[in-house]
This record gives sequence, structure tokens and C-alpha cells, in this order.
Amino acid sequence: MENIILNIPDMKSEHCQARVNTAIKDIDGIQVQKLEAGKLSAFVDDNDAAENLIEAIKKAGYTIGNNTTNNSSSTSSGCCVN
Repeated sequence: MENIILNIPDMKSEHCQARVNTAIKDIDGIQVQKLEAGKLSAFVDDNDAAENLIEAIKKAGYTIGNNTTNNSSSTSSGCCVN
């Protein structure tokens, strides 16, 4: 297992954290260590699990900032950003 830390700058409120948690809770091959405003730390089994995690967060409407696994970002704005 590999530990990854994802920066999710649009995930600021508890509502946003819950939304991300719901989006990722059923993904095989990940174990969330810490989910807090702007950041997610998790163990992933392999690259497929990491990619599934990132994709689920993006589908939930959040931007992935610079992180240890992937330096891509999307144009989404999360649920709490105007």
C-alpha cells in the first residue's frame, strides 16, 4: 500500500467533506486515513485505486490540486464555491 495526500482546495466545509467521503467510500483498494478541509490522506493498493479515487473526487465536483500522485486539476468548483 502507498500513502497519498491529495490537496482538494474546494473542499472547505464539513458539507463538502461529507460529499467527498460519500463519493469515495465504496472504492475498492483505498483506506482513508484523514479527511479534513482541503486535504485527504489515504492508503491505496495500486495506481488503479489511486486513479479511481481521484476520478470519484472530480466527479463529485472538486478540483485536485498539486499532490503526491497526480498534478492534474479540473475546472470544477466544488459545492461551496460561488
